[in-house]
Amino acid sequence: MPMIREVVVTTMDASGNPHIAPLGLIEDAGSWIIAPFRPSTTLDNLSSVPFATVNYIDDARIFAGLVTKRRDWPLAPARQGRPPRLHAALAHAELIVSHVEDHTERPRFHCKVERVETHAPFEGFNRAKNAVLEGAILITRLKLLPREKIDQEIAYLSIAIEKTAGPEEREAWGWLIKARDDFYALK
Repeated sequence: MPMIREVVVTTMDASGNPHIAPLGLIEDAGSWIIAPFRPSTTLDNLSSVPFATVNYIDDARIFAGLVTKRRDWPLAPARQGRPPRLHAALAHAELIVSHVEDHTERPRFHCKVERVETHAPFEGFNRAKNAVLEGAILITRLKLLPREKIDQEIAYLSIAIEKTAGPEEREAWGWLIKARDDFYALK
């Protein structure tokens, strides 16, 4: 099974407007595959501007924020004509699309890494950050998974939040729980 790395990807449209999205990139022999669902802004952007910036982050709020419609995260410029990077990125990689495999649901954009830059040190793992990431992934699957499964997973992940979360992880977790509760309130 291929390795999938959970990252935040920035793309841009033909006018240079950036778009930020949490995605699982697929490792492919030293390069990466971006496989956005149809329809999506990421898909549209990669189709018109064949560049992406992969942001390696440890701020779990960004993952939680993006899946709960909090999209206003500070950006910093990358090279000329490339999508910007997240200001909070510990490192980023600038990718160029080498070829595309079309697919009715998820086209696969095969990308070569053109440049990698480090901005800050990685200071270690925190179980609460991982719980927020897993919780964010669950929130993207509210329409796909049974409520019992969602609630069971959230209950388990809550243990890491209770034991190891700092203020940022607690804030992010609160966004995720509210998104879950709002979704089920409409049912």
